[in-house]
Amino acid sequence: MECQINHLWSLYQQTEFLLMQNISPAASFAIITAHNPRGELLSECQNRLRDRQLLADIEALGVPYRAMVGTSPDLQHKEKSWAVFMEAGEVLALAEKYQQNAIYYVEQDRLKLLPCLMPGPELQLGSFRSRARLIGSMTDFDC
Repeated sequence: MECQINHLWSLYQQTEFLLMQNISPAASFAIITAHNPRGELLSECQNRLRDRQLLADIEALGVPYRAMVGTSPDLQHKEKSWAVFMEAGEVLALAEKYQQNAIYYVEQDRLKLLPCLMPGPELQLGSFRSRARLIGSMTDFDC
């Protein structure tokens, strides 16, 4: 089990992000998904349902948000995600509700990986902008 946890933690450190619109480098925000709770792969239908539930929870908070996709560097694994403009602690509670192992947090373009259900230290991953790129639309990427 520990080997699987270490493997997932390593994969999370490689994540890149696809955006439909730029986010200010001065912004602070969390990146959260509802896909694949505890790292267990769900069907596309199950993940879409969880994503709709997460979006409803985000909208109920009344905070700004943006859609994005978290992806492996080779684009073989993609998860619909949300940039949510609120403090990390508040988003960690939401991540726990959706059984997420970790979230990302961005402050002044510095990307951090924060554990939620998974043990481990907070990790600094460098520049968010170096891992982000603009895309035409989400429909270009099934997730």
